[in-house]
Amino acid sequence: MELPPIGLGTMAIEDPDTIARAIELGYRHLDTAQIYDNEDVVGEGIARANVPREELTVATKVWADSLAPEAVRTSTEESLDRLGLGRVELLYVHRPIEAYDPERTLPAFDALRDEGLIEEVGVSNFTTEQLEEARTILESPIAAHQIEMHPLCRQRELREYANEAGHALVAYSPLAQGEVFDVPELRDIAEKHGATPAAVSLAWLAGLENVVAIPKASGDAHLEANLAARELELDEQDAARIESIDREEKLFDEG
Repeated sequence: MELPPIGLGTMAIEDPDTIARAIELGYRHLDTAQIYDNEDVVGEGIARANVPREELTVATKVWADSLAPEAVRTSTEESLDRLGLGRVELLYVHRPIEAYDPERTLPAFDALRDEGLIEEVGVSNFTTEQLEEARTILESPIAAHQIEMHPLCRQRELREYANEAGHALVAYSPLAQGEVFDVPELRDIAEKHGATPAAVSLAWLAGLENVVAIPKASGDAHLEANLAARELELDEQDAARIESIDREEKLFDEG
């Protein structure tokens, strides 16, 4: 699945005009989830934006308590109603916990794809072992795997797996909830390029094979700055320095 290098994470966005503004600025990948409780906001923003629907990739996620087969269908139909859309391009298993049963959950995602309610199946917060299991059960290819990923959580094993398997990695919390501003290596690289540590983090992610980022932003300045990070080109020395940062900080548990 081809995704823009920088998309929009929408968690906690409550104003449809923010979504509409992001789309009009150039965002074409919008990521929401049932648990965010703002699919209606995202849908209204899409409706307000003066951009053709076919130019957008809209993704949402089925929460852990709705992963039984009948709940997958019901909750997805409810998501589509809230979004005001006939389909989404990407539907994720949000976390493989609670009601998740791969033998029962994943065929329900296949069925939604067969019926055209979703275009592609994604998973989120999976281990390599869970990815392997899912691939043996799904008829659909895994199009994307969404994980926490930033310069303090570089996810080398899952990056290697994604490259071998051929699916996209979608990096959430790509700025480590602001922690990137306190990393000396990122500040040095930012100064070298006349950029910010946030731009360096996003440029590093966008420069990796099969990786895209979905930073959250609401104000115009941050929306524009995150999108502009696509234009920042890091050199091999910059990338190597980021890979060698002697600090590991994971913000979210998999479970």
